[in-house]
Amino acid sequence: MKSLLKFITCGSVDDGKSTLIGHMLYDAKLLFADQEKALELDSRLGSRGGKIDYSLLLDGLLAEREQGITIDVAYRYFTTERRSFIVADTPGHEEYTRNMAVGASFADLAVILVDATKGIITQTKRHTRICALMGIKHLVLAVNKMDLVGFDAKRFEEIKEEFARTSSEFHFQSIQVIPVSATEGDNITKKSDHTPWYDGVPLLPYLEQVDVHQTDNTKQFMMPIQRVCRPDHTFRGFQGQIEAGSIAVGDELTTLPSREKAKVKRILVTDQDRDSAYAGQPVTIQLDREVDVSRGCVFTKDDHIQEADSFSATILWMDDSVLTPGKNYLVKVGTKVLPGTVTAITHKIDINTGKTVAADHVVKNELAQCEFSLSDDIVFDSFEQNKSIGGFILIDRVTNMTSACGVIEHALQSSDKRIRLDAEVTRDVRAQQKGQTPLTFWLTGSAPHAAAIAKEVEKHLVSSGYHTMLLENSQGEPLQRVAEVAKLLNDAGLIALVWAGSTSEHAQELLGKEYVEVSIDPDKPSVDEAAHDVVKRLMKHLVH
Repeated sequence: MKSLLKFITCGSVDDGKSTLIGHMLYDAKLLFADQEKALELDSRLGSRGGKIDYSLLLDGLLAEREQGITIDVAYRYFTTERRSFIVADTPGHEEYTRNMAVGASFADLAVILVDATKGIITQTKRHTRICALMGIKHLVLAVNKMDLVGFDAKRFEEIKEEFARTSSEFHFQSIQVIPVSATEGDNITKKSDHTPWYDGVPLLPYLEQVDVHQTDNTKQFMMPIQRVCRPDHTFRGFQGQIEAGSIAVGDELTTLPSREKAKVKRILVTDQDRDSAYAGQPVTIQLDREVDVSRGCVFTKDDHIQEADSFSATILWMDDSVLTPGKNYLVKVGTKVLPGTVTAITHKIDINTGKTVAADHVVKNELAQCEFSLSDDIVFDSFEQNKSIGGFILIDRVTNMTSACGVIEHALQSSDKRIRLDAEVTRDVRAQQKGQTPLTFWLTGSAPHAAAIAKEVEKHLVSSGYHTMLLENSQGEPLQRVAEVAKLLNDAGLIALVWAGSTSEHAQELLGKEYVEVSIDPDKPSVDEAAHDVVKRLMKHLVH
């Protein structure tokens, strides 16, 4: 069976996305005779002076043809001798960023087009960031309109180097840069004579050979339950698509959130019995005993998958209305939908530079890190490990429209029902009672006697009337765990002093504006002088 590659084309307005895919289908002879004839006839009325306008194959809306831009996502299915494809041709205009994000959410690979006459622009950076957010790990940078720069190898290398700098923060698994001309067909299906300096493969042959599924079957088995099938009293099967790993008859599964265990009695792919199944296959699984499972539950072999009723996440806001804390939505993770509330906006992320800025609201097409509280526990995993239960969407409860999509960063508190913070005595009440602003001072540096300095800092603060708690990470506890304890101390109204030695990005994300990093000066001659120096810098942040 041929493998399937799902990919998108994205880039700025008029970079040639629709033209590129249309020319690929035309040159590879993947069109029916009537489609080809209709394209040639429609092109006579187009903007290319009678030459074939390949973009007409994908720009199907009247408004798209009138304006010469892509507005909606256009999906095309085609197959070659080596592979099957589903391509989503996505809009380039900033106004339609949400449509581009929708296309990216389904894709394994992105083809980002750049106009060789313009180079890397703001929209290129925006789409690269959204592709990374949506979990795409493989990119093709198609440097288009090379014919307009005389197929200049130097210009191609300049764009290639600039894109390498732009994309370095995202850790893509593969990036292939190809010089093309979408209108003339250079390096689309076959090697162009105009680029003898390019030693790579053309676009279509590259898409036929790139491996984007190499790790799917090495992961632990995971399948969200889509439906419980019970045609009669003799059969009860659980249906869904295997999102990771593989399963075989006789394997033991754990059901989440009930955490019951059962063995696989039978596996059906369509209506055929199979001994095993793997990632990407829709299956029906019958177990050897009755378990408490319904839509939204998860089958797994892995114990590290988490459950929580509150989490921090990065979202792309796609609604025309403004997002503010306190708004209620339906939160869909995997196949589970629960009511949820946006409890806080930690910060916004500049979609072009990646820098964080303080914010109390979010508008359309902005990225932000927010905190959510749900009506019940939900099963999730890191987006890196399991895209299907690491990502989510927000649904407006009135219009039923998708307001945002996002990726879960981490749980905010334990899902253990025995451990709950008192919701009536709030964090602000505790802070007001102690007369201080709860902060976490994250002490870093390699100064001699650093632990002794941290203890001396706490003594100074306590003697000044502050309520503190020192967390000394001398046992090598993971910094993520230390940060979570510091957050609990802040919730109790305390000032947390953390001697960690090094910076923690997780702590910065989890604690947000309450995180204050202070480096201990290694050049101070004594413990007391070093402690006084730290206290002096801390006092700028403290309010009695």
